[in-house]
Amino acid sequence: MKILLAKNVCDELVRAARAAYPLEACGLLAGRHETVTKCYVLTNADASADHFSMKPEEQFAAIKDMRTAGLKLLAIWHSHPVTPARMSEEDLRLAYTPDVAHVIVSLAQPDAPCVRGFVVRDGAVEEPTIELEQSEKEGSPE
Repeated sequence: MKILLAKNVCDELVRAARAAYPLEACGLLAGRHETVTKCYVLTNADASADHFSMKPEEQFAAIKDMRTAGLKLLAIWHSHPVTPARMSEEDLRLAYTPDVAHVIVSLAQPDAPCVRGFVVRDGAVEEPTIELEQSEKEGSPE
């Protein structure tokens, strides 16, 4: 499996993680096929540094927006403010949604944020390749 992450979306993930620090940030990623083009930053209802839960009304609004835009839910994302970008025991236990990746943004090294993706199948964790795609405007003359 491969996840193509638009660079502007990756930048938005890191910004949201930094803005929520020292708490975990969370949200949803949407796009078409395997290309993530939209980031939804949702409220961490737990307001916690070591776990998150999303507000259902925000999740429903994001899914409605995805449907309106013709996008598909591709990943659930959250940050790890001080730990590596890896699936924790709690992350594994709460990985309920089949065919949806999990993207983790680690700020353990604040000057070098790490973004990694994971897929959980039958309790086993696989790490898909994450490739950054340049946005359409980048690299084009203005």
